[in-house]
Amino acid sequence: MPKPLLAEYFCASCHTPFLNAFPLDSAGLCALCRQGLTGYDSAFAFGSYEGVLRELIHLFKYARVRPLAGPFGEMLGRAIPRHLRFDAVTPVPLHWIKRWRRGFNQSELLAREVARRMGVPVLDALCRARPTGSQAGLTRAQRRKNVAGAFTVRRGARVKGLRVLLVDDVLTTGATSGACAAALKRAGATYVSMLALGRADRRPIWPGADAGSISNTVGAG
Repeated sequence: MPKPLLAEYFCASCHTPFLNAFPLDSAGLCALCRQGLTGYDSAFAFGSYEGVLRELIHLFKYARVRPLAGPFGEMLGRAIPRHLRFDAVTPVPLHWIKRWRRGFNQSELLAREVARRMGVPVLDALCRARPTGSQAGLTRAQRRKNVAGAFTVRRGARVKGLRVLLVDDVLTTGATSGACAAALKRAGATYVSMLALGRADRRPIWPGADAGSISNTVGAG
């Protein structure tokens, strides 16, 4: 069975795991959070995007094993700190072409499971304003540029004053979720937290690493 994500050091805001404390400042923030580059207020994930968890996510996403949404919802529920409260759960959207080809949005299925367990509504607030190229092989900076302006809040969706939990299957560099969070914030959301099943972030751990060096060395998701 997949195991929860464990690490000795985490960023106090985005909760990225590190092998030592060097990337964190005295407040416990990583370089990206210090510079306000994440977009969301906090981020959580159940486990590392590898091994059994990665295989299960692929079955769910590509082999269309939809019943996995139930146990995945339980895993996601375990990843959310109990003291946090949200007004709505919002899935990261797929472009309509990709959704048509796949037959469903895996993030929407996960969002429904999370919302049911939390007792809050699912708010289909976001849409892709334009298709984006694959993020694979791009640096962090290139990923942010690739998804910049790609997401908007749907006409009629009301998020002003809400605390929103944004749900996706995998969190890698955070470029996509950050762009979604930025769209929600522009529409008036007061707090946006990111929740994912797997985390594939690979930030450097050496002393003195900054956001510039990070953006040029990371290359996944």
